[in-house]
Amino acid sequence: MADLLVLGIETTCDETSAAVVSRSEQGAGEIRSNVIRTQVEIHAPYGGVVPEIAARAHVELIDHIVAEAMAQAQVGFKDLSGVAAAAGPGLIGGVIVGLTTGKAIALAAKKPLIAVNHLEAHALTARLTDQVAFPYLLLLVSGGHTQLLCVEELGRYTRLGTTLDDAVGEAFDKVAKMLSLPYPGGPQVEVQASLGNATRFAFPRPLHGRREPDFSLSGLKTAVRMEADKLAPLSDEDVADLCASFQAAVVEVIEDRVRAGVRAFRERVGRGPSSIVVAGGVAANSAIRERLGVVAAEMHTRLALPPPGLCTDNGAMIAWAGAERLARGLTDPLDVSPRARWPLDAAAAAPGARA
Repeated sequence: MADLLVLGIETTCDETSAAVVSRSEQGAGEIRSNVIRTQVEIHAPYGGVVPEIAARAHVELIDHIVAEAMAQAQVGFKDLSGVAAAAGPGLIGGVIVGLTTGKAIALAAKKPLIAVNHLEAHALTARLTDQVAFPYLLLLVSGGHTQLLCVEELGRYTRLGTTLDDAVGEAFDKVAKMLSLPYPGGPQVEVQASLGNATRFAFPRPLHGRREPDFSLSGLKTAVRMEADKLAPLSDEDVADLCASFQAAVVEVIEDRVRAGVRAFRERVGRGPSSIVVAGGVAANSAIRERLGVVAAEMHTRLALPPPGLCTDNGAMIAWAGAERLARGLTDPLDVSPRARWPLDAAAAAPGARA
């Protein structure tokens, strides 16, 4: 099998991105280009992503982004081995834009199409950056997802734990909003936390010590709101201390839940994970990254953390997931449908299962 060269397109939320990534016969990856345009300024006045506005922005940007990615990689469409596009999960309008673009390029260039699960792309990023071996434990933490998954092989994902209410990123964003911090809120909470006293408020650590590696953030979020209401109007010091105390609680929850996830992984696989992999936008949080390094060392395994720029949504992760699938002969027909919801594990897709 020759080396593979794949164009990846990502439009599932508010980043418009395209990238070209190569994969060698031995499985090593190289990012040839990775062009990302964020829509933060467009959505900031609304305090969150507006789906219709996001979709229109993707339409306006996508052709230019793809052209720029191809130019930076110094390749033509004829040089590609395949075209990968995120087909979900995500905001359906945006997903349609990226997937339709991918289909058009694949059809015109006579190249195979790979419809990529956005979550699978996050799950496989550490194989691009760190050549992580299967099986490994994945902590997926983003604005919409908080899951612990056993990644046994490409396409074989078992969810060990999930959030019972809010995702970690969602909790960060909601705390930012209640404290009147600018959008996007998660990074702002981290900045404020670095300035505050993390011991001032004794916030709860939900599900701490439970055997099942699930998460719950709504009670913690409510505790922050109650303290903020008691202190109103808030001083700058109050805001910093609330953020620091909140972030400290989240970090302890994640630490405890990952330890439970490693135990569940061992019960399922019969041995420990080759690595603990962290993916998703929240994986860029430095306090979480630092604490998980300690956890991995104590659990006698490796921590694989992609660079922050590859933790948030980007085309390189889509291209890499496409290359991994293409290397195994997995492609998709041009009539493949976009999906707003697309769980990684089969159990989560069952009727009545938790998202």
